[in-house]
Amino acid sequence: EGKLVAHTALPDKVTKRIAPVNIRRKGPGTYRVSFGEEISGRLRIQNVSAPAGHKVTIRYISNLFSGDNSYTFGGKGMETYAARFNWFVFHAVEISNWPGELRPDQLVAEAVNTAVEEAAVFETSSTLFNSINRIWKRSQLDNMHGGIASDCPHRERSAYTGDGQIACVTVMHNFDARAFYYKWIRDIYGAQNPETGYVPNGAPWQPGCGGGVAWGAAICIMPWEFYVHYGARDILSDTYEAMKDYVRYMLNWVDTSGIMYHQRTGKDGKPLQWFNLGEWCAPGQTIPDDMAHTFYLWYCTDITAKTAYVLGFEEERRKYELLAERTRQAFQKKYFDPVKGTYGDGGGNILALKMGVPADQYPRVIEALKRNLKATRGHLDTGILGTRFFFEVLAENGLQDLAFEAMNKKTYPSYGYWLKKGATTTRERWDNDGSHNHPMFGGGLVWFYRNLAGMQADPDEPGYKHIVFRPQPVPELDRVAYFLQTPYGKAGIEWKQEKDRLTVDILVPPGSHATVYVPAKKGCTVLESGRKPSESPFLQEKGWKDTYAVFEAASGKYQFTVQE
Repeated sequence: EGKLVAHTALPDKVTKRIAPVNIRRKGPGTYRVSFGEEISGRLRIQNVSAPAGHKVTIRYISNLFSGDNSYTFGGKGMETYAARFNWFVFHAVEISNWPGELRPDQLVAEAVNTAVEEAAVFETSSTLFNSINRIWKRSQLDNMHGGIASDCPHRERSAYTGDGQIACVTVMHNFDARAFYYKWIRDIYGAQNPETGYVPNGAPWQPGCGGGVAWGAAICIMPWEFYVHYGARDILSDTYEAMKDYVRYMLNWVDTSGIMYHQRTGKDGKPLQWFNLGEWCAPGQTIPDDMAHTFYLWYCTDITAKTAYVLGFEEERRKYELLAERTRQAFQKKYFDPVKGTYGDGGGNILALKMGVPADQYPRVIEALKRNLKATRGHLDTGILGTRFFFEVLAENGLQDLAFEAMNKKTYPSYGYWLKKGATTTRERWDNDGSHNHPMFGGGLVWFYRNLAGMQADPDEPGYKHIVFRPQPVPELDRVAYFLQTPYGKAGIEWKQEKDRLTVDILVPPGSHATVYVPAKKGCTVLESGRKPSESPFLQEKGWKDTYAVFEAASGKYQFTVQE
């Protein structure tokens, strides 16, 4: 029996209005009207008169069909109309049987979505990076309706758990999504099979959603990211049993060597592809399905162990830590090629480095990754699972220059390639196939905020109680800024570089404290607000680490300058 509970997400409403940018007459009473960007929403006809019974038809234009619309006039003076019980996906409309000459002020496009508010500002000196972030945000909003996030707003409109878990961390870095995810996470654990622990590929319903192990992993990943970002311990209390149940389900598919290979069957008793996906939408040859499944077994078990620690279940923490370590070792034994020194292209090395590789393998894996990127001419070669970690893993392993190069591409496969093709939203595939309004590849963009700008929450003091600022400037950029409204208030970082001078502005909100890594070589002069850091009453010097001067900072504003 289901339990009726309150819908906690914010309502759907009109969040943006866009005037026509171009009107082209195609014939008597027929017009094509363009709005400059793709939205999910509706067209509003306003202040128009026509005889009673006169019918205007509206065809919404995007790369996939989402429905047509019409309006029949009542003939009683000026009339205004917009659809109320559906949304459409469009960047343009074609209107037929319009009464008289169409004027721009008679039409407006209205974006309709769950009313999450933007909580962050990300800006750089790169027009490309700003545009990539912008089109992803548009696509994400286009897919938020009724307190769930869909894969695409036209073809399927389904609440895919895999797409959701991959993009959720980027959503939280851009929007105040607390009410939204509180509702959707509850939908997901409510949809879990209580007997088997299986989590469906879509929640709260699965009408035909294809997916696999990484889709059900949403029950572990989304609550954990919510906890780290918002500091809400109760989300872990609510979902801990569901996490354990999903790990229990996953273990049914683990062989004696510790490798997971999910082969759920369909009605004919044979393994069904759409229950057992691994990597998805890669631009070329990709990793084996069992590699993806085993990685997510490790990932979910690792999160479950961390959750047990937060909740004070010490014995269970040790149990899941041991299972995670056994899985990691099984992964390493199965997939590392000792001759070539690699876990494989297409994301194999990315996933291995995310898990952590043995010290004797590490330099060989890094070299293999470099060779891979040289072979792809600096392009990524990952689907949605690998892309989620691609840029961060590079940055965290001394390859920030290669992360920048891949993000800066405008040729296939890359985010910039979509923009070159005229995209105003992110796409399902790196080429032109499939949906042109899919936010799932947005998971990789977290590199913008956490590595390039350099602001991270600390899981040990979540919700930005403790903030780690560790920017990774690249020579090609003059400026990067990221500011976020955290549970403690506005926090952020802005760095600028010119010739032989670097300036790093830091904002730590009241009630928070920060560890600040200022990029500087030993011998450089580092000042804070024009004085020696030792003279600042709210700073503690912690010495040097790698190429950073390290400080502990209380709440407040700081400006560090580094002069060679």
